[in-house]
Amino acid sequence: MRERGGGWVPVRFSWDRDDRHRRLRAVAVAGLVAGALMAVFGLPPIALHSPLRLIGMVCPLCGGTRAVQALMRGDVATAWHYNPLAFAVVPGALLVLVRWGAGLATGRWVNVRVLRPVAVWVLAALAVAALWAYQASHASMLRHGDGSFRHQVTGMGLAMVVVAAAAVVQMLVVLPLARRFRAGRAGTEQPRG
Repeated sequence: MRERGGGWVPVRFSWDRDDRHRRLRAVAVAGLVAGALMAVFGLPPIALHSPLRLIGMVCPLCGGTRAVQALMRGDVATAWHYNPLAFAVVPGALLVLVRWGAGLATGRWVNVRVLRPVAVWVLAALAVAALWAYQASHASMLRHGDGSFRHQVTGMGLAMVVVAAAAVVQMLVVLPLARRFRAGRAGTEQPRG
């Protein structure tokens, strides 16, 4: 195992034979599939909002669905306008899939270990605060076309159903295919020596 990082850097990267971040790929696949479907078929017919919206507040995730859809379509300006977080989420999910593919091909995985959790949490809190302030400055644009209270609650329910469906697809389709690929690859490897 080779590790890089240390000093003032709060994380360490290692190149290992085991994948310590298996759950990330499930989230990445589900998110990219949902983003691709929205890019092709459009936004869901019901607005997807956080519970904060019900009391009239925007949150750091407000506009995220529209931002991901715009970014998946290649509309960078609109994506930034709705929520800059899409520029971390979409490329991050793609990077997780590249990492997964490289791991399947080489049998070695890039793993990340947090060395200084406090520093990571402080940086994350600062990023969330900055994003929340940015989103609050666009609150009137984000609230456009909210619909009724019933419409918003229905949207939150639909969001939960979509996430659950993506998780089921991941468990029933993607993971068995990956296991089959890995088993086939393990059977064709020649012993060294």
